[in-house]
Amino acid sequence: MSHIYVVEDDKNISEIESYALKNAGHNVVECSNGKEFHKAVQDRIPDLILLDIMLPDEDGLEILTKLRSSPETRRVPVIMVTAKSSEIDKVKGLDMGADDYLTKPFGVMELISRVKALLRRSGGMEEEKFIKVGELFIDDEKHAVYVSDKNVELTYKEYELLKYLAYNKGIVLTRDNLMDKIWSTDYEGESRTLDVHIKTLRQKLGVAGSYIRTVRNVGYYLDEEKD
Repeated sequence: MSHIYVVEDDKNISEIESYALKNAGHNVVECSNGKEFHKAVQDRIPDLILLDIMLPDEDGLEILTKLRSSPETRRVPVIMVTAKSSEIDKVKGLDMGADDYLTKPFGVMELISRVKALLRRSGGMEEEKFIKVGELFIDDEKHAVYVSDKNVELTYKEYELLKYLAYNKGIVLTRDNLMDKIWSTDYEGESRTLDVHIKTLRQKLGVAGSYIRTVRNVGYYLDEEKD
């Protein structure tokens, strides 16, 4: 059971988020402002934080900065929640250290999916052996990829990159994160290597190649739903 903090001043939204997360098997603590949140963090470091940007006493981005500057909370996964829908606001949150974002209004299933993917990515959940995204199917037991039931031949790095994107469906993964995860921190090549692999993946996946989306100046994510 994961321990999640919901930092949201709108009581109705907070209750909906908490109810959904509890039904998904998580332990939830609700905080209506920054003061309550900081006190809760002193009592226990959570496994994940759902953090609203607009709070009555402290901006969510200010809280995020404090979290990322503290050794105790630096690696805690954070999903930013905002009513702002512009790309600039999303990129700003990601640049400041957020792991993902949700724009209000969002569906309960989307919330659970994002939380599940982020917990898996951070090591809080066991990875799945089979992943299906639209016409794309990954069988990690056989190390095989299929698109519309046809096998797709990938190199080892292409497979690992695709699998990591699929495990984190819908979550924007930064270039640095992808380079570190797939090529490791001691890789001496340029990040252009990532772009080449993404381009090749899109070509090899055919109709499923469009599932790999680009977020300019940030990174990539995988999702079969159209923008």
